Amino acid sequence: MFANHTNPIPGWQADFNSEPSKAVEKDYQDYIQKLPPNEKPYASATSWLKDGTGQHAVTIEVDLNGTFWNHVLIYDKDDKRIKVTKFISGHYRS
Repeated sequence: MFANHTNPIPGWQADFNSEPSKAVEKDYQDYIQKLPPNEKPYASATSWLKDGTGQHAVTIEVDLNGTFWNHVLIYDKDDKRIKVTKFISGHYRS
């Protein structure tokens, strides 16, 4: 059974015209490395998003014990992380 939950960044869109800067890439890789040991092997960056104001976000999905967890790291125009949100995006049979 799959259930959608509220997306904490509605209106953001995939940014296919740019890639994360080296600073953002290093930051989200460090974030993944600092996840708990039971989550880290199942974590992967899945999308690069933009909001139209110059902010960007990286979505990291962690598939764990039947649950799809999304971690959203939000960056300002200067590539500084300003917020992290974690939410359940659905479920799967484990």
